[in-house]
Amino acid sequence: MADSVFTFADEEERQICAFLRDPATHGDGSQPVDVVETHIARVFLVGEDAFKLRKRVHLRFVDFSNLHARHAAAVREMEINRPHAPSVYLGLIPVMRGDDGRLNLGGRGRIVEWVVHMRRFPQDAVLGRRADKGPLSEDLAKALADMVARYHQDSPIASSCDGGRIMAPVVDQLSSALSYGYVDVAERLAATFERVRPLLVERGNAGCVRRCHGDLHLGNIVLIDDHPVPFDALEFSEALATIDVLYDLAFLLMDLDARGDRRAANAVFNAYAAVEPIGGEMEGLTLLPLFLACRAGVRAVVAMARTEQLEADAQTQLRAEIRRNALLARAYLAPLPPLLIAIGGLSGTGKSTLAAHLAPIVGPAPGALHIRSDVERKRLFGIPETQRLDRQHYRVGTAQRVYNIVEDKARRALVAGHAVIVDAVFAKEDERATIEAIARDAGCGFVGLWLSAPAETLIGRVERRRGDASDADRRVVREQLGYDLGSVGWLQVDASGTPEQTLEETRGVLAGADIPLSA
Repeated sequence: MADSVFTFADEEERQICAFLRDPATHGDGSQPVDVVETHIARVFLVGEDAFKLRKRVHLRFVDFSNLHARHAAAVREMEINRPHAPSVYLGLIPVMRGDDGRLNLGGRGRIVEWVVHMRRFPQDAVLGRRADKGPLSEDLAKALADMVARYHQDSPIASSCDGGRIMAPVVDQLSSALSYGYVDVAERLAATFERVRPLLVERGNAGCVRRCHGDLHLGNIVLIDDHPVPFDALEFSEALATIDVLYDLAFLLMDLDARGDRRAANAVFNAYAAVEPIGGEMEGLTLLPLFLACRAGVRAVVAMARTEQLEADAQTQLRAEIRRNALLARAYLAPLPPLLIAIGGLSGTGKSTLAAHLAPIVGPAPGALHIRSDVERKRLFGIPETQRLDRQHYRVGTAQRVYNIVEDKARRALVAGHAVIVDAVFAKEDERATIEAIARDAGCGFVGLWLSAPAETLIGRVERRRGDASDADRRVVREQLGYDLGSVGWLQVDASGTPEQTLEETRGVLAGADIPLSA
C-alpha cells in the first residue's frame, strides 16, 4: 500500500509503520511485506509471521492515543485469544528506539510501541475469503455452530448482570449515528430495544451474558487443519465484549446473511439452537431482530468511522457499505410474523431434506427454526446424530417423549416470535391435531404438508442413506405402509421426484396458501 492511503496520528507512527513495512526489518530482507489495514490496526505480513500494530486513534468506542492503552490492549488480546488459537498467537514484541535513534524489534533502547506477534496463515483460509468464493458447505456451517457453542460454554459468566443496561449504550450510540440519514431505522431500533428490554434483563440474571468473542464475523475465523478457529476477539473493551451470547452469535449470522448466504446462516443458527449450549435459546429468539439489526448497524457505524480516515476519493465504497448495512438493519427490524409449518409423511418421503431447503426462506432472519424428531430422539439418549438406536428406543412411550420435546420447542420458539418447521412422521391424527393446536394457541399461522411417494421409492431412499439421523430401513418403511393414517387434512405434496422438484412443488403449494417466502 502507498503511504498516501494511510493517515498517521504523528510522525513517530509514520516512522514505525515505515519500519515494519521495510523488508530489511525482517530477517535477510528477501521477503516482501504485505499490509492489512482495519479501522483500529494494521497487520504486517512477512514470511510465516504477522505483526499487529494498533493505530493511534481516538474513536467513539476506543482510545488508543497513548502507549499504555495500546500495550494493555495487546496484553489482553493474548489472554483472550491464545486459549482458542494457541498455534496462532505467539507473543508480544516491543518496538524499540535505540540510542542512535533507529528503530528495532525487541532489541535495546526505549519502548515506543508494541506489536502482537502471530503465526501467519494463508488469507484464503480465512472464512471471509472462502465466503467470497461461494456459499459455505453444510458441514462447515455445522462445524462453525459447534465452535461457537463451545466458545460460549467456556466463556466466563457475568453474574447478576443487567443485560438491558449492557445493550442500552450500544443502541443509543447506533441510534444517534444512524439518525443522520436513516431516522426510521434509528427510531425502530430504539423502540425494539425498549420492547425487549425485560427479556434482556432476565437473560442477564440467568447467566446468558458472558465475556464473549465480541467480534465474531467470518473475517475473524480461520480454517486450521480443516477446523474453524476464532481469532482477533474484541480486546480493547470488556464492556463491549461482555454481552448476551446470542448477540455474539448474531454477528456471524448477520455476516453470512449480508453476503447472500442465508442457507449457511440458517444452518449455523439451527445447529447452535439444537444443542442449546447455554439454555434459554428458544425464548431468546425474541431478541434476534434487535441483535441482527445492531450488528448490521455496527458495520455501518464502523464504515462511518473509516471514512474519517480516508481521503475523499477513497470514501465512495464505504458510503455504499454504510447504506447497505443500514438497509439491512431496517429489514431485520421488520420481521415476518411467526409461522409453524409441519411436514409429515412416511420414512423416505424426504421430510428433513425439504425442511432444510425451506428453512432459510421461511420467516424472519436467518430463517425458520428446524426441529427434527430424529435428531431430538438422538439428543434424548445423549448420542451422536448418526449413531443408530435399537428397537427399544422406538417404543410407544419413547416416541411420545420425543413428540413432547418437539412440541415444547416449537411452542417456545413461536411464542418468542420465530418461525418453526417441524418434521416428523405425524402418522397419528392426535399428533397432527396437537401440532396444529400449538400454532393456534400461540396465535400463529399454521401449514401442514403431507409428503407421499410410491413404496419402492421410499424403500430405495432409506436403503441409500448414509450418515443421517434417521434409523429407518426397509423393515420400518414396510411397517409404516400398514399404518391407519386416518383423515389427513394437510396439504398434499408429491415427493416422488428429486428434492429440487419436491421443493418447487412445495413452493407452489405454499404460494396457493398465501404463505410468503423469501427469494
